[in-house]
Amino acid sequence: MRPRKIPLRKCVACQEMMPKKELIRIVRTPDGEVGIDLTGKKAGRGAYLCGKVSCFKLAKKTKALDRALKLPVGEHIYDQLEKDFIAVEDAFIAAKELTADDE
Repeated sequence: MRPRKIPLRKCVACQEMMPKKELIRIVRTPDGEVGIDLTGKKAGRGAYLCGKVSCFKLAKKTKALDRALKLPVGEHIYDQLEKDFIAVEDAFIAAKELTADDE
């Protein structure tokens, strides 16, 4: 049996290629809303970030999310995303460690 192919995605901030499961997806829904998609399955245009706050701050500084989502992301949306990002960071890291233990 052939080994399963692992999908790779690039962090929009640090430009590092990583497995999709190790990145957090930021999605712009067809309604124009921007938010965090932990399932990775919401409809819309997505951008991926490492699970580090430093990468989020770099993306905010360089406006990488604006380019990736093809939408001007307002300052209030960045502030809301930062709060959400910090809130889900611990849960995301714990889930990543669990999947690493299972393999």
